[in-house]
Amino acid sequence: MKLGPVLHFLGRLTAMVASSMLVPFMCALVFREFQAAGAFLVSGMLTGIVGFVLILTFRTRSSDLYRGEGILIVVGGWFLASLFGALPYLLTGSIAHPIDALFESASGFTTTGSTILTDIESLGRAILLWRSFTQWLGGMGIIVLFVALLPELGAGARFVYKLEVPGPTAKALLPRVRDTANVLWLIYLVLTAAEVVALLLAGLGFYDALTHTFSTLSTGGFSPRNASVAAFDSPVVEIIIIVFMMLAGANFSIYYGLGTQGLRRGMRSLWPDRELRTFVGLILFVSTVVFVNVWARQGFDNPFRGYLDSVFQTVSILTTTGFGSADFDHWPNLSRLLLVALMFVGGCAGSTAGGMKIMRVLIGFKMAFREVRLMFSPNAVLAVFVGRSPVPNQVASSVVGFILLFVSFWGLGTLALTVGGTDLETSASAAIAVLGNIGPGLGGVGPAENFSFFAGWQKLVMIVLMWLGRLEVYPIVAIATVTFWRH
Repeated sequence: MKLGPVLHFLGRLTAMVASSMLVPFMCALVFREFQAAGAFLVSGMLTGIVGFVLILTFRTRSSDLYRGEGILIVVGGWFLASLFGALPYLLTGSIAHPIDALFESASGFTTTGSTILTDIESLGRAILLWRSFTQWLGGMGIIVLFVALLPELGAGARFVYKLEVPGPTAKALLPRVRDTANVLWLIYLVLTAAEVVALLLAGLGFYDALTHTFSTLSTGGFSPRNASVAAFDSPVVEIIIIVFMMLAGANFSIYYGLGTQGLRRGMRSLWPDRELRTFVGLILFVSTVVFVNVWARQGFDNPFRGYLDSVFQTVSILTTTGFGSADFDHWPNLSRLLLVALMFVGGCAGSTAGGMKIMRVLIGFKMAFREVRLMFSPNAVLAVFVGRSPVPNQVASSVVGFILLFVSFWGLGTLALTVGGTDLETSASAAIAVLGNIGPGLGGVGPAENFSFFAGWQKLVMIVLMWLGRLEVYPIVAIATVTFWRH
């Protein structure tokens, strides 16, 4: 294990985080929030100094980067981004306690969307822009951006990219991983621009359009409004956000295919995609069941409004965005249970969404049914297919291991929060909300509540769960083993 190359590249990542603070710094100047501007300037300088010290102290070559170093860069990158991203909250006085600031920062960069803030609208516009901007950076991945900007990362870039892009497989769209990273970020930028324009046309101001776009495309869910998207009371705005949440929750390779094959030919190729069909089918099925269930149990003053809320919350939870148009914690138990189940599923592989990913769930069920068939046909040779594509045994084994670890960490997280005196409903939903990078849960962490009441050590547990969810468990588990450090 060579720590020099790791620290060098972590220095570059830290310098990148420092440069990103220029965005809220400019926002603070525009809105004449001069104290906040000073806080962002100091935060950026401190972060940048650390980054440049690491860059200058540790020299490296691309040939020095192997699997172990790649894992440390990815895990260390998210840790340092969360750590230095907390500085603006502390220096502006928006959040007084360091653990709370780290919680908010980690929730931003991991696109979780859980918050300890009790009155969001009382904060300045610059800090709220930073809050949403951290989600936008974390959505596509600061590591993928890093790969795109550093051609000298060399052969190790492919392994770093594989660790960073979510899903059971991380296929490069182009032969060179750096070119793939550039394409992904170009798609991300185009979708960002498109949603900003759409929200502007729907009547939102530029600030609201930009911050909500940052949180939508990243499937993060931070909003500068206390009532989240419900504050606008606009069906048009909600429909636009639904569309872009779905676009963010789908596999980004689809958009590359549409661009290279042509729209007409590309659209014909989408329907055979089993994961995409399952994604759309889940949204249609769950939102309809939720609407009927809520209507039968509680009724709606406006059925259209009720169905829109059902669709919005279904899409918001399945894509792990976490925006709120209604307080679903007050819905009947069947609807609440269905939404919690979607928290485990998550969006498509290769998207900005969290959760276990639809592809993994499909493979897991296929593996289970294969074992059922082998009970009465033990000598049969049965391959696992998702759609028309066979699943390699290595991928299938990795998926089973991931699901086991994911559920285990959810159980351990629930146990830890319950030991702290929190009721079971709140503990269980809070654990999956942070592990799945969703945001709101049920009970004390429902859509209208926040995470401020937890003890400091419980927040640290949830921060670790956020990192586990965003990094898809394996990298963090790897560095916790003794054998990893022997290589």
